[in-house]
Amino acid sequence: MAAAGEAQDVPCSSGESVTSAAQKREERLKRFRDLHLQRNESRKLNHQAVAEEDRILKLPANWESKRTRLEWELKVEEKKKECLEKGEDYQRVKLLEISADDAERWERKKKKKNSDPGFSDFAAAQLRQYQRLVKQIKPDMEEYKKQKDDVGEDFYATANSLLHGTHVPSKAGVDRLVADVEKQIEKRAKYSRRRRYNDDADIDYINERNANFNKKAERFYGKYTAEIKQNLERGTAV
Repeated sequence: MAAAGEAQDVPCSSGESVTSAAQKREERLKRFRDLHLQRNESRKLNHQAVAEEDRILKLPANWESKRTRLEWELKVEEKKKECLEKGEDYQRVKLLEISADDAERWERKKKKKNSDPGFSDFAAAQLRQYQRLVKQIKPDMEEYKKQKDDVGEDFYATANSLLHGTHVPSKAGVDRLVADVEKQIEKRAKYSRRRRYNDDADIDYINERNANFNKKAERFYGKYTAEIKQNLERGTAV
């Protein structure tokens, strides 16, 4: 009886092992399918990333700033239309939407900004000088009214006015002009610019390239050829 029982137990263990192997095989196949799907998904995402990077590289260098600017302008236009439909003032609505922190930050930025634009040519320099002098003018309203009363209708000159050469400046006005001219002369005397060429130096070159070559030669071999050069200049070279 014991042998018969043992014989009956063997098929059961064999069936369990077959079922376990099938389950393991199914699990391996499932993992394989999952890995295959993940690989395809990664390949798809990589392709999209490469295509997007290639699209960005082909765009102009300032595309992002342009796009941001266009989006901002579009929002501004939409806000203006909305204010116009409601009958509101856009500038007032815009100022109401600005926070105190933003206003303070913009004010600091304005203070830090250099208000001196400089100049690019002599015409711009002359205009800059004129604007600076005009800002320094302090009008004398009493003298202005007095001159206006003395001249009458001809104060505002027309094509038929004959006031040229008849005006006599006051002593105070002449003194102001003299003081301003002397101030400009003093300021100009303090200004010096770096000259590229020394007018007093000996000319031992025929063009700019030759001058640069001579400078290099003098820098490296000048201490060895100084005596020969002096003898040639004195005419005592052997």
